[in-house]
Amino acid sequence: MMPFGGMAARLQRDRLRAEGVGQHNNAIKYLNQDYEALKQECIESGTLFRDPQFPAGPSALGFKELGPHSSKTRGVEWKRPSELVDDPQFIVGGATRTDICQGALGDCWLLAAIGSLTLNEELLHRVVPHGQSFQEDYAGIFHFQIWQFGEWVDVVVDDQLPTKDGELLFVHSAECTEFWSALLEKAYAKLNGCYEALSGGSTTEGFEDFTGGVAEMYDLKRPPRNMGHIIRKALERGSLLGCSIDITSAFDMEAVTFKKLVKGHAYSVTAFRDVNYRGQQEQLIRIRNPWGQVEWTGAWSDGSSEWNNIDPGDREELQLKMEDGEFWMSFRDFMREFSRLEICNLTPDALTKDELSRWHTQVFEGTWRRGSTAGGCRNHPATFWINPQFKIKLLEEDDDPGDDEVACSFLVALMQKHRRRERRVGGDMHTIGFAVYEVPEEAQGSQNVHLKKDFFLRNQSRARSETFINLREVSNQIRLPPGEYIVVPSTFEPHKEADFVLRVFTEKQSDTAELDEEISADLADEEEITEDDIEDGFKNMFQQLAGEDMEISVFELRTILNRVIARHKDLKTDGFSLDSCRNMVNLMDKDGSARLGLVEFQILWNKIRSWLTIFRQHDLDKSGTMSSYEMRMALESAGFKLNNKLHQVVVARYADADMGVDFDNFVCCLVKLEAMFRFFRSMDAEGTGTAVMNLSEWLLLTMCG
Repeated sequence: MMPFGGMAARLQRDRLRAEGVGQHNNAIKYLNQDYEALKQECIESGTLFRDPQFPAGPSALGFKELGPHSSKTRGVEWKRPSELVDDPQFIVGGATRTDICQGALGDCWLLAAIGSLTLNEELLHRVVPHGQSFQEDYAGIFHFQIWQFGEWVDVVVDDQLPTKDGELLFVHSAECTEFWSALLEKAYAKLNGCYEALSGGSTTEGFEDFTGGVAEMYDLKRPPRNMGHIIRKALERGSLLGCSIDITSAFDMEAVTFKKLVKGHAYSVTAFRDVNYRGQQEQLIRIRNPWGQVEWTGAWSDGSSEWNNIDPGDREELQLKMEDGEFWMSFRDFMREFSRLEICNLTPDALTKDELSRWHTQVFEGTWRRGSTAGGCRNHPATFWINPQFKIKLLEEDDDPGDDEVACSFLVALMQKHRRRERRVGGDMHTIGFAVYEVPEEAQGSQNVHLKKDFFLRNQSRARSETFINLREVSNQIRLPPGEYIVVPSTFEPHKEADFVLRVFTEKQSDTAELDEEISADLADEEEITEDDIEDGFKNMFQQLAGEDMEISVFELRTILNRVIARHKDLKTDGFSLDSCRNMVNLMDKDGSARLGLVEFQILWNKIRSWLTIFRQHDLDKSGTMSSYEMRMALESAGFKLNNKLHQVVVARYADADMGVDFDNFVCCLVKLEAMFRFFRSMDAEGTGTAVMNLSEWLLLTMCG
C-alpha cells in the first residue's frame, strides 16, 4: 500500500497547487532549497556554498558511460570558475547562441534548446534569473527556474563544475570566462539525477522545460503544404525551433554527410529570410549547430559564391562569422536534407494561424499503476478500460473552420514524468499514446462515470495520437464536431507504471474533467435478527464450534473459516490470517467483547456467502482467483464505488505479485471497506461528506483497522 507519508505528501502538493504554488511567479523550491536563504547563510559565514543535495562527485556524473569506472570520468576534477579563469563572468555581453558549445555529453538536444532560448531575452531571464554574478555578493551559489510537468521549480546549484585537464568537461561558452550555460546544464542534470541522464533526447523536451509551452513535431518528408509559412510565423511568435536528420542505423549516429551536416544530431533554427537572388526571391533559413563548429558547406554556406549575387546591404546583414556553428542554407535544401522539425509554442496560441488567439488550457495529473490503472492500448480489450479517462465537452465551433465542416479544434499533449531518473536503475521512456472516443448521445450530459469494457468493445475511436512512441511527450492537433469526447491516455503494453501529465488546449471555451467514480458505498441496513430467526442446524453448528462460552474468538474464527474454505476446491486461497479475522470481529462485534456471539456470527456468515457468490460471478476464467481488474467490477457489485487512487491502494494491498486476488483477500478488502465506511458515517451524522474527529478517535480508527 502507498505509505502514509507518500499519501500525505501528495495531499500537501495538491493543496499548494490550489494556492498557486508552481506558477512562474511562485516557483516551487526544488528539494525545499531556498536560494536567498542559503546564499545569505554563506555570505554571513564567509563560506562558499556546497550543495548537499547534489554533491560534486562520481554519482553526479553518471552510472554507466559516465560511471565511476568509466575511462571518460578518470581524472575528472570538480572546480569552481575562479579556479579555472582569473575573472569569471556569469554572462558576457548578453547571453547569445555562441555561449553554448557541446562537451563530452550527448545532450545536443538540450543545448539546441538553450541556444534557441537566447533569441528571446524575456524568456531567457525567466529561466536564468537576473542579478547573478561572480562579483557582487558571490557565494558559490546560483539558481535557475525550469518547468517540470505542469509546475515551475527553482533549482539551486553550487558552482563546482566537472573538469578534465583544466577545461570544462561538458557544455562551455566560446567565451572561456563565461559560465551561465554550464551552470544551467548542471541545474538540469540535478533535476534528472545526474549528467548522464541527459544523454540523448528530443529538443522539444528542452524547449518545453524552458517555457512551459506545447510542442509539435513535423516530418519533413511528409510536410504540410505551408511549411515555410509555419516556420516563419513560429519565429515571429518567438517559438523555439529545432531540427534533425534521422539515422538509419547505429553507425549513422553523428555521421557527417559530405556537405558537413551531422546525422542524429539536434540543431536549432534561428531565422528565416527572403532575399533577392538573381532577380528572384530566394527563401533562406538559418541553422545553428550546438557544437559551435562543423557547418553546412553547400549553397549559401559561409563564403559561398551565392552571397556575391544579392544586395550588398542584405549580404552585410546576413553573413555570419566563419565557423561559429551557425550557417544559412536555402529552404529547398533544408527540406531536402533535414528529416524532422520540432516547434515549441511559448504559449498555447493558435499554432498555424496568421493571427494569435489564446487557447484555453487544462492540465491533469494521472498515474498508470500495474493492476489498477495501467491497461495498455486498445490491442488489450480486457484491460484497456481501466486506464484513466478524461472527458472533453466541446461547446463552440471554431471561428475560422477553414472548410465547410463545422468543427472544434483542440490539442492533446500526453507527457510521462521523471523517466530520465529511472535510467540509473535500468528504466527509460515508455511507449505512450492516446485515443479519443465520442460519448454516445444517450450518455451525454450524464454523471462522470468511468466507462467500462463494453463501451470500448462497441465503439471505435474518433481520433488518436499519430503513433505510440517512446518519447517523453506525444501530442496531436485534432478537429471534431461539437460534442462530448473521452481521451484515454495509455502505455502501449499493459502493466507499465508511470506518472503522467495530460494537457488539453481548446480553441474555444470547453469543459474538461477526469472521469472518475464518485466514492460511495451502498451499505445495506444492518440485519435485525434474533436468535429465534436462526435455524436449528446453524445453532447446532455454532454450538459445536464455539464451545462452552458460546462465543467465537479471533483464533476460533480463523480455524472455522479456513476449514470451510478448504472444502471449496474451486477457490485458490492461502487462508485467512489472524489480522483478517480480527478485522471481521471488529466489524461485527456490537457488545465490545472482542468475540462473536450467535447472532453476530450468523450475520457475518451471511455476508461471506453473499461475497462468495459475487467472487464466483467475476472469476470469469474460473481460475479460482480474480484478476485485479475483475476485482474492480466485483467491488462495484458488492456496493462499493472507488476512484482511481483508491483502486491503486486496494490493488497494492490485496493483489499478489501476479495481480491476482484470491477469495480470502477479497473478503478482507470488503470487510475493511465496510468498516471504514460505517465508521465515517457514524462520524458524519449529517451526511455532509466531511467527518471531524479528535486525536483519540483517529488513533482508535487507525489502530483497530
